[in-house]
Amino acid sequence: MLTIVAPITLVAATAVVGTFFERSTEIYFINALIAVAIVVALYVFVGSTGVLSFGHISFVAVGAWTAGVLSVPVAEKPATMPFLFDFLAETTVGNVWSLVLAALAGGVFALLAGLPLMRLSGLTAGIATFAVLEITNNVLRYYEKVGPGLNVFSSVPETTDLQQAAIGAIAAIVVAFAYQVSRFGRQLRAARDDAPAARAVGISVYRQRLGAFTLSGALAGLAGGLYVHYLPISVDAVYLDLTFITLAMLVIGGMTSLWGAVVGALAVSGLDSLLAEAENGAAGIDLPSGSRIVVVGALMAVVLIVRPSGLTGGRELNLGRLLRGSPGRRGAA
Repeated sequence: MLTIVAPITLVAATAVVGTFFERSTEIYFINALIAVAIVVALYVFVGSTGVLSFGHISFVAVGAWTAGVLSVPVAEKPATMPFLFDFLAETTVGNVWSLVLAALAGGVFALLAGLPLMRLSGLTAGIATFAVLEITNNVLRYYEKVGPGLNVFSSVPETTDLQQAAIGAIAAIVVAFAYQVSRFGRQLRAARDDAPAARAVGISVYRQRLGAFTLSGALAGLAGGLYVHYLPISVDAVYLDLTFITLAMLVIGGMTSLWGAVVGALAVSGLDSLLAEAENGAAGIDLPSGSRIVVVGALMAVVLIVRPSGLTGGRELNLGRLLRGSPGRRGAA
């Protein structure tokens, strides 16, 4: 159980440190915590199955659209989203319910998409998940009965502060940890390591993958709800750039451990924020636009070459074992 303490402590510490900064800097900490929720959602499926998914941001987008549309006041919807379905146009829910429904929408969408896709493996599965991302992006972009289309989401209450972002990230970590230590998580990792042997002992690789895909979709939907309540976004904000950066976070941190997912999300978010400031000419540095994506891409390539298992080696950090192994404790013994 002590392996869950380290990622939760790191997230809580990030939130506490963020309170000491002004709003202009605090937003980077909020963004990092939302990134933790997204990457942990990605880890639940990718880390447990070994199947790379390029489509998880589609679940983030569905969650964002669900929370965004449902939380905009009814009186303001005709001005910003005049073509909504009647039941969407006439319904408004509070912040917490919008996040719950965002998670539900992400999970249901992942279940429906996973029913055919989870029969695939390897590169084929990755390409198929990318197709889901493309379809989702085009539906949200041009089908204005479910959202603002190409326009920026406006009038969404900006309720995602440091506290709510931290709670969302910790909730994702707790759910991911509970899954990985459960019978289902262990069976899925066994299937990842040796699928024929897992099938031989009666494990349904298809059902286990589908369950992980659905759960990760729900967590991604929750993260999408946090994202849309954080700042006004457009459909392009939940598309290729976010897909690349979150996959880079998981790979750099270590895709086979929850600790690696959290470390990668926070480390790359910090680097990305610094480079974004440099692109804006902060501290006398004026990097060309797009430099942050180039640097993060180069870093991911270096990590894959030098340390393929990521910065954490794909292992969990057990604080109890770390303390028992410290020189002071050994001397006292």
